[in-house]
This record gives sequence, C-alpha cells and structure tokens, in this order.
Amino acid sequence: MNFKIFNCFLSIILFLLPMKVFAIEGSKDFYEDKDDPISFMVEVLPWDQVNNIMPKYTIFTIIDVETGLTFKVQRRAGSQHADVQPLTQKDTKIMKKIYNGKWSWNRRAILVLVEDQLLAASMHGMPHGAGALKNGFPGHFCVHFWESTTHKRDKMDPAHQLMILKAAGKLDDYFNGIDPYKMIEIFVLAVNNHDKKVLGETIANNKYKQKLTNKMIKDLSYFSIISMSLLPIEDLHDQFVIEVPVKVEFVDKKKGKSKKYITFVVRRDSLIDRWYIEGQTVLKEVK
Repeated sequence: MNFKIFNCFLSIILFLLPMKVFAIEGSKDFYEDKDDPISFMVEVLPWDQVNNIMPKYTIFTIIDVETGLTFKVQRRAGSQHADVQPLTQKDTKIMKKIYNGKWSWNRRAILVLVEDQLLAASMHGMPHGAGALKNGFPGHFCVHFWESTTHKRDKMDPAHQLMILKAAGKLDDYFNGIDPYKMIEIFVLAVNNHDKKVLGETIANNKYKQKLTNKMIKDLSYFSIISMSLLPIEDLHDQFVIEVPVKVEFVDKKKGKSKKYITFVVRRDSLIDRWYIEGQTVLKEVK
C-alpha cells in the first residue's frame, strides 16, 4: 500500500475509533463498511487465531492507545505470545518516546493493525533476549493478545489482560461485573503499571480521588498485596459497603519500604451498581 494512502487511512481510524462500537469476536453489534479497505471494528481475538493471522516474520503496525503514536514491528518468534522487534531505528525511537524515553516493563494498551484488521492487544516496553534487526533496539519485546500467556505461566498475565480490555473499550463492562476483592487487585495492578486512568476508575469520585491517584502514581514505585481477608462471594449480594483488611507492602520513593494493614473500604450506591474504593482510608495509610 502507498505510504501516503496508508497514513491517510490510519488518521481516519484514529479519528473514528472513539465513536465506533468495540466488539468481541462473534458479536453482530459492530460497524463495518464493506467498501473500505480497512475495517473499523476492533476485534478481541484469542491467541490461537492471532497466531495464524500473523505468523513469524509478519510486519504489522502498533498504535499506542494513549498517545496515538504508531510504529512498525516484525514478529520474530514466540509461541505463547508474539516476540517482536521494531522494524527500523525510527520505529525504535517512536516506541521509546511512547515510554517517555525510558524502557519499562509497564504494560500499555495498543491496537495492532495487520492487513485490514485491528486487534486489541497489550505490550511492555523492555528490551530483552535476542534481536536480529538493525534497529537500535537491544533485543525484542512482547505483544500479548487475548488468552496468550507468558513463557512461564499457563494463565493470562493480569496486567496484559487489563490493557487488552482497555484497548478494546471494554473496561467499563469489566468493572461493572467484578467483586470488591477483584477491584482491589485492579487498584494494585494500576499502581504498579503507573496507569493513572485505570487507577482513577477504581476510586470513588470524591475529594480524595485525585489526591490518592496522584500519590500512588507519583510517589510509589511498588505496591503489593501480601494477604487479603475474604468473605464468601455470596455474602456480598446484599451489601452496599464492605471493609477489607489487606496486608500490603509498598515502596515510597522518598520514605522507602513499608509493610502494614490497610482497611480498604469498598462501596456501591445500589445493588445493581459497580463497586468503588473509598480513597480516604488508603490515602491516610500511605501518606
């Protein structure tokens, strides 16, 4: 495809994506213009299908959801997910710009443009292992799709799973269906991934929300659950507020490592509403 035409199509995609319906494969509720060379549907396809769509040595385009920046990569290896490398030195520079000039294990929501398909995916930004292309990138990085796994686990990486849902516009649906304990786990994932947007979605909208979000993102480099007291899920059906004692470990960039119990107060406005974490208690304990 002519490069100028490709850029034109890509600009149209980035402009129109927020207005389109994101669909899981098999859903009939999506927009697709049969006359356009590129479908505007974002598909959440399982890894076994993606593995066939883009075999080894496939060149494709990555679109970073947050920044809109794009770069080209080539799949070089990977059996449980795609091990890829930026195609050129220019592509490496764009990728590093996405990560604010520093390589990172942080997961990011991305769209993969391969032929005429847009696929929801997740990437990290840390060069590792071997690399074969002359691109200034010291190794390869990983791109995950739905149901893909790391080399050491048989389950999806939770942070990659979250970013795939974010790329597909499915976070609201996901949050609407999870219990208070899972919401606390997502809170922790967002802190460790330095994802301000996702973290904000877990916290109740009051005067403490912005303060807690800023504190967790700016001041903490690590946050981990050591143990969490759980009630049977069936005991939550008629509850509006639940207090969850959680033993945590976290690292404040200025104060160092701490271990303590934090009581997470998680509430909802009605039995059909989603759960939110009240920020006041958590903010008091991490200050």
